[in-house]
Amino acid sequence: MTKNFFTALAMTTAIAFTSVPAVAQETDLGTVVATVNGEEITLGHMLVLSAQLPQEYNQLPDDVLFDAVLDQLVRQAAIAQGLEGGLSTASELALENQRRTFMATETLNARVDAEITEEKIQAAYDADYASAEPEPQFNASHILVPTEEEALEVKALLDGGADFAETAKEKSTGPSGPSGGELGWFGKGMMVEPFEAAVLEMAAGDVSGPVQTQFGWHIIKVNETGTVPIPPLEQVRSEIEERLNQAFVESLIAEYSEAAEIVKPETAIDPAVIRDMELLEN
Repeated sequence: MTKNFFTALAMTTAIAFTSVPAVAQETDLGTVVATVNGEEITLGHMLVLSAQLPQEYNQLPDDVLFDAVLDQLVRQAAIAQGLEGGLSTASELALENQRRTFMATETLNARVDAEITEEKIQAAYDADYASAEPEPQFNASHILVPTEEEALEVKALLDGGADFAETAKEKSTGPSGPSGGELGWFGKGMMVEPFEAAVLEMAAGDVSGPVQTQFGWHIIKVNETGTVPIPPLEQVRSEIEERLNQAFVESLIAEYSEAAEIVKPETAIDPAVIRDMELLEN
């Protein structure tokens, strides 16, 4: 929304306004950079808007960016002053809701920024990854056939010295058949339960007997076994931060809600009124 409005206003014709003289001066957030019909626009307004712009605007020269941001604020002010009769009741209520949401978000953000420290991120990483029990992973191939009888026949061929990959290409009805039945690497929870249970009991080089799943009958060969590599902290940092943030925010919501004095009317209100949008038109 900001980008579209910014672009649209940049294309409109200039509106006359009174600006401060083009002489370098000491500035702060309250420095007035323009007035529109007596309404002051400050450097603080400009900085807040500039911080919200898409990243590509940072590539503009300072003077171009300064003028563009100021022009947008000036035009916004001019347009806003043109509203006849003031805001509707619904719009005033919407502004109150937006302010409440903004204040709540700022409160939570300030608490989260102070709470989620590098030490806590590292501790969470150590607990969840560095100190965790290594998870096994497997590299396997399989031959899928419709019936147990066909699976027994395949197993007999393999026991007799037939090549697994060539047999898979010839006999398997699964999508991996043309590639010799190769399934690649997978960890726990990635295969259906009967298949996984069989693999967990096997060592590298083992070939299973018939294993039934909802897909049919499998003959499985475990090619290699290993453990899932532990990811470095930077790879999972955002995931950890998100989890810590979410948990802390939930605790803050409970904390503020429990501490607040909340009073609701004793007289019951018909819940159906939540859909009565005609009230907003009054």
